[in-house]
Amino acid sequence: MDAKMQAKINGFMEEVKTRNGHEPEFIQAVQEVAETVIPYIARKNIYSGKNILLRMVEPERLLSFRVSWVDDKGDIHVNRGYRVQMNSAIGPYKGGLRFHPSVNASILKFLAFEQVFKNSLTTLPMGGGKGGSDFDPKGKSDDEVMRFCHAFMTELSRHIGPNTDIPAGDIGVGSREIGFLFGMYKKIRNEFTGVLTGKGRSWGGSLIRPEATGYGTVYFAQSMLETKGDSFEDKTVAISGSGNVAQYAAEKVLQLGGKVVTLSDSGGYIYDSEGIDRKKLAYVIDLKNNKRGRISEYAKKYKTGKFVSGKTPWEVKCDIALPCATQNELDGKNAKVLLKNKCICVAEGANMPSTPAAMHEFQKAKILFAPGKASNAGGVATSGLEMSQNSLRISWTREEVDEKLKWIMSEIHDSCIKYGKEKGGYTDYVKGANIAGFVKVADAMLAQGVI
Repeated sequence: MDAKMQAKINGFMEEVKTRNGHEPEFIQAVQEVAETVIPYIARKNIYSGKNILLRMVEPERLLSFRVSWVDDKGDIHVNRGYRVQMNSAIGPYKGGLRFHPSVNASILKFLAFEQVFKNSLTTLPMGGGKGGSDFDPKGKSDDEVMRFCHAFMTELSRHIGPNTDIPAGDIGVGSREIGFLFGMYKKIRNEFTGVLTGKGRSWGGSLIRPEATGYGTVYFAQSMLETKGDSFEDKTVAISGSGNVAQYAAEKVLQLGGKVVTLSDSGGYIYDSEGIDRKKLAYVIDLKNNKRGRISEYAKKYKTGKFVSGKTPWEVKCDIALPCATQNELDGKNAKVLLKNKCICVAEGANMPSTPAAMHEFQKAKILFAPGKASNAGGVATSGLEMSQNSLRISWTREEVDEKLKWIMSEIHDSCIKYGKEKGGYTDYVKGANIAGFVKVADAMLAQGVI
């Protein structure tokens, strides 16, 4: 990159930092996009002088509200609720709700910004948004979670709707929370609509939705491997996380003939040299989803399992790495260890789990590397399919939804190839995903004028 272009990127980022200097996660997400999109904009007269990217990084609306609720002892608690409605150029806002103590405006803005590009890549008409609260559902009773969700939705219901903003689940927001949220929305608005996705199967949900993010990540990785004439067959796979995304990524890897050797949570990771097979995975799913236990219990259950406290699994030798836990969990040092151990493919199941330093290492080594906005788009894509089923008042079979998911992930992969293919045959999937996502949104914004 020449000095003039780097100066243009630096100037843009200085303006973003001036406005958002206290939001490091958001700045990180914008920087990653700016480095690939600004050079593209400079080559396209249609975007010149329109300040398209600057308009994209500013949310159309950022909502913050108080959530007061009562615990089982009768004590009153106050949390903050948020909804970032980032961009609606190609459709209503779409993006998850996250309940976790780390939630703040910076994290939600970064997630919403990523969501704009991710939703654009899916080929479905969905804008980008994100929301949540610093409420922690861990250790809370079902009644406490219900009271919080009802209080949260009492305010959020004013700002969402099936043609305005359609939230979904994310970290800390599973089927239990979606049920409580939907129940209160239905009561307040006196209508049964597809305003939330991730609903139960018997009340408007879609088959494959719980599995979609994990499945989609593996489908995308499979497409990348196929460009090298390779597959998951007999590959050793390290996965971080043990929640919804990690569980179903592991399930799909097993179906494709791979060997999963790690899973993790905030306490550390487990390593099973013999592999986490279907029976062991079923134990993990029950442990995390029903018993709400810790991954360390796996090592007590299975003698082949070893628990490593306070670390991420990237020190384990593997062919393929699937980071499915949370943002910035895989740093530059981790990336160097993975490369030293001959890792050939990294596909992000979480949102921005690789730091900029880690991404740089993967790109420099020219291994297969997929950013989350491309590889984990299966979740929101299937949410879009759930919205379609709700609108049509129909339900597709498991096979129908899975085929649509596979097709969407294949289309996303093709878009990344289109814009990311470089001389020598290497595909920069980060560049490809950023530009492909940008073009669709930017064209819609140009068509609609300065609003």
